Amino acid sequence: MTEIFVFGTLCHAPVLRIVAGDVVVAKAALPDAAVMAARGTGWPVLVAAKGQRLGGLVILADAQATAQLDAYEACFGYARYPLTVEIDGVARSVSVYRPVADQPQGIPDTDGPWSLADWARDLGAIEAFAAEEVMRQLQTAPPAEVGRRFGIIASRAQAMVNTQAWRRPALVGANPPRSDVAMVAQRFPYTKFFAVEEVTLRHRQFDGRMSAPQERAVFRASDAVTVLPYDPLRDRILVIEQLRLGAYVQQDPHPWLLEPIAGMIDAGEGIEAAARREAREEAGLTLGALHHVARYYPSPGGIAQVLHSYVALADLPDDITGIAGHLAEGEDILSHIVPWDLACAMLAGGDMANAPLIMSMQWLQLHRAQLRASG
Repeated sequence: MTEIFVFGTLCHAPVLRIVAGDVVVAKAALPDAAVMAARGTGWPVLVAAKGQRLGGLVILADAQATAQLDAYEACFGYARYPLTVEIDGVARSVSVYRPVADQPQGIPDTDGPWSLADWARDLGAIEAFAAEEVMRQLQTAPPAEVGRRFGIIASRAQAMVNTQAWRRPALVGANPPRSDVAMVAQRFPYTKFFAVEEVTLRHRQFDGRMSAPQERAVFRASDAVTVLPYDPLRDRILVIEQLRLGAYVQQDPHPWLLEPIAGMIDAGEGIEAAARREAREEAGLTLGALHHVARYYPSPGGIAQVLHSYVALADLPDDITGIAGHLAEGEDILSHIVPWDLACAMLAGGDMANAPLIMSMQWLQLHRAQLRASG
């Protein structure tokens, strides 16, 4: 058996159970140490702190649990190093996960003390969903590769947590609960930046009987935000143009589409903050007031994703357009200013073939006069 001291997110019982299974733990303390929040990420970091005692857990792990813990921590560049802790006042030689490059290099850059209770309240549920996907991916991919995908994994996890907390008003409809669906089998044949989930399920029908088993596939993507910039003084909008592979593989002869600014919401990022970030990245724009258009599923029959669409006030002079995009993500985006009358003609004539753009333009048609009067 291997004894491993943990002091951070693995002290959260749901995450530890997902990663290592049901393991025996004991309370332990590490003298002259503290846990701090790494600047910019909020992850827990072990630091020297004379006179303090850091509380944590010692995991008693068998070979399988140790291998699972080692692989999970390797995703983030951590490996086990020897350490001496105290259990019931008795010194015990164990190991602890530290960054592989963390040979004495000074105190890491931190944002103050890290709190397990605060982290569990704000991020525990997201981390649990993310840990489930990490452990699945580790069955077919090396830790370094899974670690590089962790941002999108966490983003998908946050999307599920956000959806769990949302309630449709249900002014119309029978609105059966989630518990009326019985999962028979679940498979994950593809998981990278996007994911495909295959399920076999039964559900309660409207006549009260359970359906026969049904096999379905769902395309998983992180939640995303769209924003259509509008200049009420010049009465014009800004749209972007880029290659869309969905249109390409559908055999569209012109797969470069016109769209509002759009992007996925990062884990821990607010929806409006994501809209403003994407506007800077994709069009070099600083947005003014954001007006919410809708929260919606783009195609819930086979796509697990929620979109949040906005219209934003913005200053759109003639020289604002150009080529932009996130270079690290291979984006190649051209922006266009469109006068209002032309925008309406494009909407009516089918030149706007992107659902969020159509919806945002229709919202703007309803509210344009009010925005111009107040802008």
